[in-house]
Amino acid sequence: MSSRIRKFLVLPLAVLVVGGLLLAAGCGESTPSGGAELSGTIQEAGSTSVLPLAEELAKEFMKLHPKVRIETGGGGSGAGVTQCAAGTVDLGAASRDVKLDEADLIPYPIARDAVAIVVHSSNPLTGLKLEEVARIFAGEITDWNEIGGTAGKITVIAREEGSGTRDCFEEKVMGEERKMASTAILKTSNGEIQTAVSQDTLAIGFVSLGFVSGLKALDIEGVPCTVEKCQSGEYPVLRRLYLLTKDTPASPVKEFIDFARGDDGQKIAEEKGYVPLVR
Repeated sequence: MSSRIRKFLVLPLAVLVVGGLLLAAGCGESTPSGGAELSGTIQEAGSTSVLPLAEELAKEFMKLHPKVRIETGGGGSGAGVTQCAAGTVDLGAASRDVKLDEADLIPYPIARDAVAIVVHSSNPLTGLKLEEVARIFAGEITDWNEIGGTAGKITVIAREEGSGTRDCFEEKVMGEERKMASTAILKTSNGEIQTAVSQDTLAIGFVSLGFVSGLKALDIEGVPCTVEKCQSGEYPVLRRLYLLTKDTPASPVKEFIDFARGDDGQKIAEEKGYVPLVR
């Protein structure tokens, strides 16, 4: 066989082999640089509103990447911002915007959320106006009979300062002219408020939408606190939930953020009772 014929046979064969290898590589699961499998530990802490979502996202991400370990924790939005800025966690979690007087951090919205105004399930009221809610939490309205309810002194239950849920509530409901009543019972998490309100027939509180189970979420300005009304923007007390990094994230933190913000992560957010990002 002549050398010219051999060249014509060898070159197409080489192209087929290289093309097959590239096709095989493209069909596999995407991995970071060099095709290496994702590995490492991610530490996350902060908002208790974000925590149930962060836990579920971490669970599903670790199924996809068994060599990655994600440790999640609460502490409140203030703690998430502080710890992220100090570099003691890889990811902070906040249920509010980062404030101008706080450290420069990079925020990544991962879902939207409502702050639900909640009462005991036996409370006959179905809704309130924003002004009425503000006056209750400011201590200006102290008995349920003042707003059409059954007589009884209102137990006001709120979050501690530094809470992203409280920040949102004060901004959207209280405004600049009113302050939280000194008689309000302060709790350190959404879960604590959920429990406290469920055990007190005269209580009122505010929680993330994911914590209304077992309670009655009041209509506000005639709008029910539902995922549908939050998606449409009709419910008046809405916010974004964030993951935060101190610097531009590297693997595996970057891939986890991308997962949380992608289609699979947003589906998880919706299944957990959060409002997906507008896409």
